[in-house]
Amino acid sequence: MEIAQFITGIFFILFGIGLFIFSFYGSWVLIIYAIFLIIIGLIIFLNKNEDKIEERKDLNKNEVGN
Repeated sequence: MEIAQFITGIFFILFGIGLFIFSFYGSWVLIIYAIFLIIIGLIIFLNKNEDKIEERKDLNKNEVGN
C-alpha cells in the first residue's frame, strides 16, 4: 500500500465520520454524504489492485529482442 493511498483513505473516512457526527446537530441530509464519503474512503483504503503491475500483452515472453 502506498502512503498516498493510505493518507487519502484515512482522510475520507475521518471526514465522513466527522460529517456524520455533525449531521446530528445540523441537517439530516448530511448523513447521506457522510456514508458516501466513508464508503469511498474504505474503497480507496482497501484497494489492492492498484499496486499490481500489469504485463503488456503486445510483448511475447519468448522473444529476447529485435
